[in-house]
Parts: sequence; structure tokens; C-alpha cells
Amino acid sequence: MKAITITAPGGPEALTWTTVPDPEPGPGEVIIDVAAAGVNRADVLQRQGFYNPPPGTSPYPGLEVSGHISALGSGVVGWEVGQPVCALLTGGGYAERVAVPAGQVLPVPEGVSLADAAALPEVVATVWSNLFMGGGTATGSNVFMIAHLRPGETLLVHGGASGIGTMAIQLAKAVGAKVAVTAGSPEKLARCAELGADVLIDYRTQDFVEELHKATGGAGADVILDIMGAKYLDRNIQALAVNGRLVVIGLQGGVKGELNLGALLAKRAAVMATTLRARPLQEKAAIVAAVREHVWPLVEGGTVRPVVDRTLPMREAAEAHRVLESGAHVGKVLLLAP
Repeated sequence: MKAITITAPGGPEALTWTTVPDPEPGPGEVIIDVAAAGVNRADVLQRQGFYNPPPGTSPYPGLEVSGHISALGSGVVGWEVGQPVCALLTGGGYAERVAVPAGQVLPVPEGVSLADAAALPEVVATVWSNLFMGGGTATGSNVFMIAHLRPGETLLVHGGASGIGTMAIQLAKAVGAKVAVTAGSPEKLARCAELGADVLIDYRTQDFVEELHKATGGAGADVILDIMGAKYLDRNIQALAVNGRLVVIGLQGGVKGELNLGALLAKRAAVMATTLRARPLQEKAAIVAAVREHVWPLVEGGTVRPVVDRTLPMREAAEAHRVLESGAHVGKVLLLAP
């Protein structure tokens, strides 16, 4: 089969469309013939040499795909060859075929095209597992849903026009929360407003702490979903409400920052940080089960939808990475397999 490989850490030119061995299904796995793959910030970091895949997993980038099941490993039940699906991956999505644990596979939601379904697994699993309550049917546990965003609370989403951001806006509005977003242009903020964002903050020209306090009568945000890390740490604490929860899921602004514990204590607030890729299989299966139970009905009902900025042929993965790094997109960039 063909796949995008990384010749050496570097720029987009390091991504090469080449022939590699076909995957074989292990016990409890399925093979998916890939129709489309989502492009994520983690793929860029892997290409740059900053985010290696966990040991024993595919070395190729790509954390979410859609396609048709073409083979079943031993012990797999509930899935059939030929079934259209999408899936959360540890890696390997930029390829014509990929092996996936069956617990990380989802049916394509009714009303969503096969290609657009590739825009869902990674962002939905990330947003749901970080922001909301409700355990998956696989374990019945709430341990993976950490911020517990509730109806009537205020959520601040940094990078509201990103794939994560566009999904966070929709899901938060679906549960009855008020949503504030930051983005880097009036055009991106307008798109966020179309998805339901209530408070629009241009981080290039406005201070998000000041604007958020204005919009909430000085209360601040009950939950902040942050992709910046160190750069925003102090101001995020300032922007939190009493009993607020800061959830860090990205480090685009650095890994080390100074935390004012006094301010945190005064607000009885919490700072949490998570990743999805390296979680054990049983945790990922529980998150995927929760997504299927709680989010798929919203997608099929039209309340939540994938936001796709553009599609490109998979062999043009380098261009997709350039688009992502330029910040010129709103929502997801997808790669279409041949």
C-alpha cells in the first residue's frame, strides 16, 4: 500500500508518499480501507520530531480516518467487512489502509458523508473527554471526563476557529453553556458566531481577560479549554471564575510557565492537563463509547456537525501541513485517499 512517511524530522517537505507494507489485523483489531484522514496539530509536531508515536504503534502520521472495514482480526464482534466507519487512531491514518483496535471504531453518523466523518473522531473524543460528564458504556466510569461543564456555565475556548474549537463551541451550546472564543481575525470570529459562540474576542487586538470579565459581569469563565499552555497560564488563571477549571490540551505557547498558587487558592480553582494519544486502549475505548452514546445522536440530529475547511489528495499532505501551520483554515483539513 501507499502511505505518507516522514523521511526525517523537518518541514512539510519531509512528508513523502511511498510504498510501505500492508497492515495485518491483530487480535481485536480491524483493517480499514481509508477514504479520508483528518489533519491535526499533533501530526505537525510528529513531523517536526517533537511528538513521537507511542512504542509499538504505526510510525506514520494521522490520528483519525474514515473508510470501510476490509478485514476483521480474531475476537472482533459487532463489526462487518464492508461497513462504513470512522476511527480514532494512535497513528497511521495517512495511508491507504490502517489497523485499528475495534474499541476505537465508530459507525459513520447518519447524514454525514464518508469523507466528512474523518473530521470527527479525534476532535470529538478530545472535546468530550475533557469538557463533559458522562462515562462510556464500556466501563460506566466518569473518570475520563474531567471538567464537567454544566448548563448555564461559561466556557472560554482558545482557538475557536480550529478543529477542536469549532467542535467545542457546538457541543457546549448543545448542553446549554455560554461560549466565549478567541480567534485571530474578524472573519474567523464570524464563523465562530455562526456556530453559536456568544462572546467573540480577537486575541490580536483585544485582551481576553478584560473582554471576558466585561461579558460575564466580572465573574470569568467556569471552564477554559486551552491550546496555548505556558504563554496563557497566568492570564487564564485571571480569567477563571470561582471554582473554575482550566484544561490544557496543547502547548503552542510553551511548556513552562509560572503559576500563581495564591490566585488559584483564592478562586478554589483547578488546573488540569491531558493528552489522548498515549492513553491505554481501555480508556480510549471508554471515551469512544461515551462519544457514540452522547455525541452521535447530536450529530445525527443536526445539532452538531463536522466543520471541514478543505480537502486535499493524500499525496499532498505537505500542502495540508502548510495550511494548518499558516492558520488560514477554519475547522478541519482532510486528506482524501486515492
